[in-house]
Amino acid sequence: MLQDELTTFARITRGVDYIGAANLAAATDFIRNQAGGLLPELPTALSIGIVLPDTVVDMLPYRDQNAVRVSYRTHAYDIVNRRLDLVASEIGSLLQSKGYQAFPIAASERVDDKRICAIFSHKLAANLSGLGWIGKSCLLVTPKNGPRVRWATVLTDAPLVPTGEPMRDRCADCTECVEICPVRAFSGKHFDPNEPREARYRADKCDAYFRAMETKGELKVCGMCLYACPFGRERAAEAEPGTVT
Repeated sequence: MLQDELTTFARITRGVDYIGAANLAAATDFIRNQAGGLLPELPTALSIGIVLPDTVVDMLPYRDQNAVRVSYRTHAYDIVNRRLDLVASEIGSLLQSKGYQAFPIAASERVDDKRICAIFSHKLAANLSGLGWIGKSCLLVTPKNGPRVRWATVLTDAPLVPTGEPMRDRCADCTECVEICPVRAFSGKHFDPNEPREARYRADKCDAYFRAMETKGELKVCGMCLYACPFGRERAAEAEPGTVT
């Protein structure tokens, strides 16, 4: 079965931690608006995710030290994004070789500076695939690893079976990501698909924060909302050295 083949390739051959499929019909208007008509309107998203190294993420409170910035930027951002891009490209080629259309989307590339967004929302695909929910940080939160996952997506017309539905929001009254944000970019509201992103998240505040770092010649690193989420941090603390979780 094609879906099993893709899952085995991604997980076993390429070390992907999460893989899911979603029907995009319910999000057509949102996707079309974000992409500005520049994406092929394919009906299915294959979402892939790689878990970030906890030991690197847990150093983020000391990100004023350049060594921490370098470690995070390298091993929890650049390299993981390249791994995801490679897998997405390979999956796209595999699907095309079997006669299907496929459009791999880069793991982390902004295409619109005014709206501060990519051409497609990876967290939307992961959410619709049943891999997690959208947290108060506007990140995709997984039950096991919290938001400590980076994502990429392959759009396709291959007959893939949806792997789930959007998970129930489990953030409850927690506001740790809201409180730890150095620029107060989050309102603390729960995700509502009918509200604009600005109701929950001021991306311009993050952008200005990163631009200030760049102006000072520093690596652009924050990630405190990602670090603070209990769903990732508590699991990392409970993991025993030498175990695979």
